[in-house]
Amino acid sequence: MTTDLLPRPTHRAELMARLGEPRRYDVAVIGGGATGLGVALDAAARGFSVVLVESHDFAKGTSSRATKLVHGGVRYLAQGNISLVREALHERATLLRNAPHLAQPLPFVMPSYRLWETPFYGAGLKMYDALAGQAGLGATEFLGREAALRHLPNAQPQGLRGGVKYWDGQFDDARLALALARTAAARGALLVNYCAATGLVHEDGKVAGLLCQDRETGREYRLQAGCVVNAAGVWVDELRQKDGEAGGRATRPLVAPSQGTHLVVDRSFSPTDHAILVPRTADGRVLFVVPWLGKTILGTTDTPRHDLAREPDAFAADIEFILGESARYLRRAPTRADVRSLWVGLRPLVRPQGDDGDSTKGLSREHTVLVSRSRLVTVTGGKWTTYRAMAEDVLDKCFEHGLLPRARPGATVHLPLVGARERQPGQPGISDPPGLHAYGSEEDAVAALPGAQRELGGGLTEAMVRFAARHEYARTVEDVLARRSRLLFLDARQAGALATEAGAILQQETGADPQVVAFSALARHYGQLPG
Repeated sequence: MTTDLLPRPTHRAELMARLGEPRRYDVAVIGGGATGLGVALDAAARGFSVVLVESHDFAKGTSSRATKLVHGGVRYLAQGNISLVREALHERATLLRNAPHLAQPLPFVMPSYRLWETPFYGAGLKMYDALAGQAGLGATEFLGREAALRHLPNAQPQGLRGGVKYWDGQFDDARLALALARTAAARGALLVNYCAATGLVHEDGKVAGLLCQDRETGREYRLQAGCVVNAAGVWVDELRQKDGEAGGRATRPLVAPSQGTHLVVDRSFSPTDHAILVPRTADGRVLFVVPWLGKTILGTTDTPRHDLAREPDAFAADIEFILGESARYLRRAPTRADVRSLWVGLRPLVRPQGDDGDSTKGLSREHTVLVSRSRLVTVTGGKWTTYRAMAEDVLDKCFEHGLLPRARPGATVHLPLVGARERQPGQPGISDPPGLHAYGSEEDAVAALPGAQRELGGGLTEAMVRFAARHEYARTVEDVLARRSRLLFLDARQAGALATEAGAILQQETGADPQVVAFSALARHYGQLPG
């Protein structure tokens, strides 16, 4: 599988000129995370006219801060939520097929330190295999002690009795979001980052469009649309409130944010291509140790959060929890001094109406699609793995409520994303250090740009910066070093050191301020642990 289209340019001036043209779109999407981008692609693939605006960069929020797993939901299986697991397993297979350069199978080992753990968890994972059916990635295996240590050479050997090996997937979340945006654009959608939705347009009590503002120039735009989709993630309630106020109605909050913290350390702490899943930590949570882009991710947490900061701070207790639990399961345990990067994401968990509690562990991981009296469509919740199914549900709601002209069939289940190319045996993958392989079929296009042989550091070349500016909507150093390259998430100090040099190249390409000073402060934030 390859996509042979030449990379499309993403010149800002041309995008804003198109935004200013007088026209009425079939679908306007607010929010450029996984969900909003999925909706934009689904609608464009069905032949609808689509515009999407994002207040910051694509995947700036939650969608770039996942645990990097494409999974069917082992935890949901334990909760008895079979329908959610079955859907997620189907979507896992679809994603791995449509974006093999960005999403790939990953073996996991669940280590056993009690006699009952191997048969107990193994039986559940065998059911996981059965639910996956032909979409399975590999058979679950029961491991003895020696086999478990071969797969996990740095596992804590004391008390280890064996383990269970099973398969799920992993991916590069921010680059997958970018692939969704670019694939939607290739099918005619207009997507604009750094353009904030500031309000809704109501006509005769119904939503008929939106107001937005270019954050670079301050220019305001009025967009007409037959259907407006609020896909702003944890921030959906702000727009719902405006919609309710326009109709004289009160709206109850839909989202209860949950904070997930991740620590990144060197691969030497878990020198293997197998991930570790601890299904039940000392306080009943889950711990992952995941190989990713040459480093190791430790996480995650599930802590209620009441503010909606764009760059949320980690709680000191969450950091101690992750380090403490890692020390229980790794022979060589990381310390605070070993952390290369620290990042936090806010999950938009769906709050049951009437629930005012503070716990987020029991809230729904499934998505919700609501249509208000004024016909604003809001979607939130869910997880990255099921973004495509969520988008289909949104379009189905639009058809059901007469917001779109007719129910054109979905077209994304077999739609390769930009750059899709099968990974050959022996080629680097998502677990390996960054490189040109992340560009898939566009690798040669990147290599043909000036500076292809000039590496700036961390696997980033001058050519990659130029490609990000010309074809990947990048406007700032943060766009390049946090999401086009993932260096900020891998090694914050190194990312900060490259800011000036990368910024100079970016400014040559865009003529805009690359915001080096702001990014340097952000890199310090990712590199410092509170407490």
